[in-house]
Amino acid sequence: MTGAPASLEIRFAEALDRLLPSFASKEQTLGLAVSGGPDSLALLLLASKACPDRIAAATVDHGLRPAGREEAEFTASVCREHNIPHDILRPVVPIRGSIQSAARRARYGLLHDWMKDRRIDWLATAHHADDQLETMIMRILRGSGIDGLSGIRAKRSHIIRPLLDFQKPELVAYVAGHGLEAVDDPSNRDQGFDRVRVRKALQDLEGFDTSLASQSASAVGDAREALEWMTDQLAGDHIKSTATGCTLSNTRFPHEIQRRLLLRCLHICDPALSPRGNQIDQTILALEKGETVTLGNILCRGGAVWRFQPAPRRRTS
Repeated sequence: MTGAPASLEIRFAEALDRLLPSFASKEQTLGLAVSGGPDSLALLLLASKACPDRIAAATVDHGLRPAGREEAEFTASVCREHNIPHDILRPVVPIRGSIQSAARRARYGLLHDWMKDRRIDWLATAHHADDQLETMIMRILRGSGIDGLSGIRAKRSHIIRPLLDFQKPELVAYVAGHGLEAVDDPSNRDQGFDRVRVRKALQDLEGFDTSLASQSASAVGDAREALEWMTDQLAGDHIKSTATGCTLSNTRFPHEIQRRLLLRCLHICDPALSPRGNQIDQTILALEKGETVTLGNILCRGGAVWRFQPAPRRRTS
């Protein structure tokens, strides 16, 4: 194979090697999350070229659309044609509430269990450069900080995203070049979803290389890692555990470092606590004034040393 398709296959193999440098030398299996859309079909085809006989695929049928079962069966047939093991996963409990977020939680939960059952070491998803740009814009519009603006991570825990430097049109063309007609999910045109509205707005911007969004996300990610490294050092020097919580003995740092140290202290007292950004900022202002405030179920006392402990339970009459 020559030209653009071969170029995509070389780039994919290089991306896989960067993300999993020891994969080629180990007896490991790569799982693929494949929906039947053009992005995930491209992932399937590229992975089958890069590491045949070492991949397995799964399709999640959320049970939200009547066509979902048919689309999952279509994906299963593509996998059979390429001799790729494939499973269709369905949630036991119907998805309710915020559909997109609930479906995402269900999907990753099912895929996690599938990996354990099949003894699969890594999971690859088909997030690409256009997804990265959309994600960063959505997070800017929601007022995200550095952690949020680091975008979709290329590797996190056991999940990798080897297509983040690939643009959607080239993935669509690659799938079409193999004679496949990808699944068309109507939810991708539903203007009720934030991502769909952002995607539509971006369609009018021509001549931009969306793969550069991943470079920006990577740069912000490097900054996040640097801040986390610095926070680790300062936490070791200045956060001390107490019988009921912890203290922070030095608070004379830039705001972003203060924020991260405050979160460390809160998580020592309650690992499940996830305050919003404005709550953290207001707490820092109060503590700098020497005030005492409650954040979640944590009592926070300001002054020269900041002190944190679970708030006393309220008396009931």
